[in-house]
Amino acid sequence: MARITKKQKEARAKVDKNKLYSLEEAATLLKEITYTKFDASVDIAVRLGVDPRKANQMVRGVVSLPHGTGKDMKVLALVTPDKEQEAKDAGADYVGLDEYLEKIKNGWTDVDVIVTMPAIMGKLGPLGRVLGPRGLMPNPKTGTVTMDVAKAVAEVKAGKIDFRVDKTGIVHAPIGKASFTADKLKENANELLTTLIKMKPVAAKGVYVKSIFLSSTMSPSISIDTKIG
Repeated sequence: MARITKKQKEARAKVDKNKLYSLEEAATLLKEITYTKFDASVDIAVRLGVDPRKANQMVRGVVSLPHGTGKDMKVLALVTPDKEQEAKDAGADYVGLDEYLEKIKNGWTDVDVIVTMPAIMGKLGPLGRVLGPRGLMPNPKTGTVTMDVAKAVAEVKAGKIDFRVDKTGIVHAPIGKASFTADKLKENANELLTTLIKMKPVAAKGVYVKSIFLSSTMSPSISIDTKIG
């Protein structure tokens, strides 16, 4: 078992495990208990009262975080030659088609998001085994399959993230960095939570938002009051 460091002990001591914190309190506390020497990622985990095995209870969508994620998202634009320049101008890190399809086929997945056009999706089908498990398969529902490639790339670069409930009913999402102010973390978290609440499936019965936890890389998790409005 890994040994707990002095700083980890100090961080744990500051978190009251029996308390449900407000978003504002949690964001402020999180900055106090994050001791990493690098700019740690801040993540939120929301347990939903849904059965992800049922299609009518699947929760998946996108949200544009007001302050971005703090991460420079690597975007691959798989486009036809006539769309290459607009993808580059919008900030795509990699732009092309056949050469990148071949690289992906050979196992290359060093990107965060793939944006493409409807006409290209047929070529991506055979690569589902590579892209699917990594959450990289473009999807019209998340705006990553579109003719407006420039807009899609720009939105990802500005802080638009894709989220989906996993098989255990939890949505995990990045909402910033430890260097963000507490207000920015709170506003990003609130934007995601508000979006999730709006997406409550009609078929979901009982309590919808069961628990919310905020944490940063290597920090203890902070339990947040689910009555967020």
